[in-house]
Amino acid sequence: MRRGRGRPGYDQAAVLRTAVELFNRRGYDATSVGDLAKELGLTKSAIYHHFASKDDLLRLALADALDELTEVVSEAVGDAAEGGAYDRLREVVRRSVEVLVAHQPAVTLLLRVRGNTPVEVEALKRRRWLDEQLAGLVRAAVAEGALRDDLPPELVSRLLFGMVNSLVEWYRPDGAFDAPAVAAALAATAFDGLLRR
Repeated sequence: MRRGRGRPGYDQAAVLRTAVELFNRRGYDATSVGDLAKELGLTKSAIYHHFASKDDLLRLALADALDELTEVVSEAVGDAAEGGAYDRLREVVRRSVEVLVAHQPAVTLLLRVRGNTPVEVEALKRRRWLDEQLAGLVRAAVAEGALRDDLPPELVSRLLFGMVNSLVEWYRPDGAFDAPAVAAALAATAFDGLLRR
C-alpha cells in the first residue's frame, strides 16, 4: 500500500471511509475506482497514490472490523483470560457491540462479503475462526453449568452474534440509545433467557 498525504481533506483515511460508504451503498463488485474518484472529485491516479488497488481498499476496510473483533475474542479465549466462561462470553457480547458501533460501516461491509475475491475469502476464514472460538466459549459456559445444556453451542453462538450483527441494520449513533445502553440491553436479553433455571 502506498502512503501519502494527497490533496487536503483527502488523506488515506478519508478515501477509505468514502470507499466503504460506496461499497455499502452500491456493492463492492459494482463499485469501481473511477466511481470512488468521481465521488471524491479526484482522479483515479490520486486514489492510486494512497492504495494499490480496489482490493487493497477492501482488505483495509475489512481489517478495520476484523482486527478489533479478533482482539476481543482472543482476549476472552486466550490462556491469560480471567474469570469463568460465562462472564467472558457476556463480556465478548458487550464489547462486540462496542466494536460494531465504533466501526459500523466496516462491520456492515464485513457482513456482506460472500467470498467472491481472495480478500473476501480471507475475511470469511477469519469470521469462521471467530465463530469457532465463540462456540467453544458457549460450550465452556455450558460445561461450567452457567448456561442451559439443551441447545447446541454453535446455534447459541450464532444466535447471540446474529443479535449483535443485526445492529448494523437499525442502530444510529445519533439515535435514542447509546452504545453502552444497547450493549447492556442486548446482553441482559440474551443471557437472562439463556441462564439455567
